[in-house]
Amino acid sequence: MAKYEVIHDFTDLQDDNQVYFKGDSFPDPVNKRIKKERINELLSNKNKQGRAVIKEIKE
Repeated sequence: MAKYEVIHDFTDLQDDNQVYFKGDSFPDPVNKRIKKERINELLSNKNKQGRAVIKEIKE
């Protein structure tokens, strides 16, 4: 399973308004199931902020 880190603070409107801050792991808790479509949205500019808000952590 890929791991992600928050690179810009955001409130996840699709996850009960969960607030994420730069440097946090995404999702929180890490074992929470998030749809691949949502991950792709947050990795791209196709979200309300218009920029990627998470990045994949390469191990």
